[in-house]
Amino acid sequence: MTTFDTDVVVIGAGPVGLTLANLLGVRGHRATVLEARHELIDYPRGVGLDDESIRTLHTAGLWERVQPFTVPHHVVRLVNGTGRVLAANNPRTQEFGYPRKHGFVQPLVDKELAAGLARFPDTELRFSHKVVGLEDHGDHVAVTAERLDAAGGSLGTVTVTARYAVGCEGGNSFTRKWMGVDFEGKSPSTRWVVVDVADDPIGTPSVYLGADPRRPYVSIGLPQGIRRWEFMLHDDEPTERCDDPAFMRSLLRRHVPDPGTLKVINQRTFTHHGRVASDFRKGRVFLAGDAAHLMPVWLGQGWNSGIRDATNLAWKLSAVLTGDASDTLLDTYTEERRKHASDMIDVNMAAGTIMKMGRFGGAMRDVAASALNLVPKWKSYFTELRFKPMPRYAAGVVVDQQRLTPGRAQAGFKRGGSLAPFIDSAGELSPVGMQFIQPRVTTADDKDVLLDDVTGNWWTLATWGTNPTAFLTEADLALVRRHRIKLVSFMPETQRPWAERKFASSPESVTVVGDSTGALKDWFDVRACGLVVLRPDHFVAAASLTRQASHVLAALRTAASLTTESAMAPAQEGAPA
Repeated sequence: MTTFDTDVVVIGAGPVGLTLANLLGVRGHRATVLEARHELIDYPRGVGLDDESIRTLHTAGLWERVQPFTVPHHVVRLVNGTGRVLAANNPRTQEFGYPRKHGFVQPLVDKELAAGLARFPDTELRFSHKVVGLEDHGDHVAVTAERLDAAGGSLGTVTVTARYAVGCEGGNSFTRKWMGVDFEGKSPSTRWVVVDVADDPIGTPSVYLGADPRRPYVSIGLPQGIRRWEFMLHDDEPTERCDDPAFMRSLLRRHVPDPGTLKVINQRTFTHHGRVASDFRKGRVFLAGDAAHLMPVWLGQGWNSGIRDATNLAWKLSAVLTGDASDTLLDTYTEERRKHASDMIDVNMAAGTIMKMGRFGGAMRDVAASALNLVPKWKSYFTELRFKPMPRYAAGVVVDQQRLTPGRAQAGFKRGGSLAPFIDSAGELSPVGMQFIQPRVTTADDKDVLLDDVTGNWWTLATWGTNPTAFLTEADLALVRRHRIKLVSFMPETQRPWAERKFASSPESVTVVGDSTGALKDWFDVRACGLVVLRPDHFVAAASLTRQASHVLAALRTAASLTTESAMAPAQEGAPA
């Protein structure tokens, strides 16, 4: 086998590139991160961190490092020009193991992501390396970077070879331009000025979206005493006006007394964008994060959407690099991630429209909001963040629950069928393509731990109340061993001791998980399945009745492009095992 300098070249040391490199590292692969800047960006940008991203950071072994720079339960309130609350977004559920929304300080979090790479001897971060060339040779890529001195002058070029390359270098992506894909969407002309200050002069926590017809604004309380304001600039206000201290004081005066004494950390202007690349892959080259999609800041999903890209792509690259799957698995990356990114952009653009309404439109909006708040079901739509599109993969590494066919998943069963009584109140039935819940559980070795700490970061086949090996053939068990699929039985905690004794003689090791909170029982209770296969990113790849286990594994093998030959040895300790 040809030896390359690294397994994956990551272009750009933003949060997406750093997260991707960490996820590859914990799975035993080599990564080289090339960054044109001389250091990480040191000013706050993203301010919202969601539970899905935290789950990824936990998988990467970084959540405990990052947690001190976050604050949980970040409430978002939409207020009108008089300060009246029109809608509040305050979800209190923890389906995935963590509070739904956190505020965070991005530069401090990014530093921890970069520091995490030091855990892996074959992973490196190279600053002052500006990528200027990229070649796809069919079996590998060659990435050429210009080395820069402190003044930005050239010190010559270096070329790094790898199996794959991923462009994570932001909206002005060299990689995307090299790929020649379209960047579809809109770039509204509305400009905003952002001001971050230390020693928060207001002290109120959480977020206020000010839908003020006179001048829309945002006010955000962040960890470590930081306050952020964002103000919309009118069309007749040139960007240069923000350099005038008197103008900036006039913007802040309505929010804080004596704004001239504020300790400003950072001030800059920006324009919102709503764009998505037409394809996230070309040969051995991929896009992730802002290089693949740009979205307005209203719902704090730019940072999180990029982390979802890294989560999705990392395990697929790992599967191909270890020989567990063929290269065709990587085609599912665009298929799974592009639609959700596009949907999230649409929701953010709509939120921006609500924010920027004029006096007449604002008055109509306020009346409508008052009416919506009178209906509990409509009010909870905003309060519980139900308007946010959750990732759900209808195509890709999924198995249709009705037909057990690979590559496509139906949203649910038709009413009136034999399984109709199992349809829950929301009309959902099939969980395929959805992220699996993460309650706290108990095992023989651990008490009150998060489920991911038990199942790990690779494949899991789990059943409710039964031995998962009961309907597996010898060929199935060989596939389980070949792909290191963890076998798990979810049980009521009262039944766990019995199951541990009973399953001790199983042909393969079975981990018995005690459902000490009842959350797993509730999850299976409203869905027509007793068996699920969880992907390495904790999404449901397949669901079925327990006796359909063999059919599910056969379909999964096709959907995930799983190979049959022996896996290559992992690069280092920590690979999927």
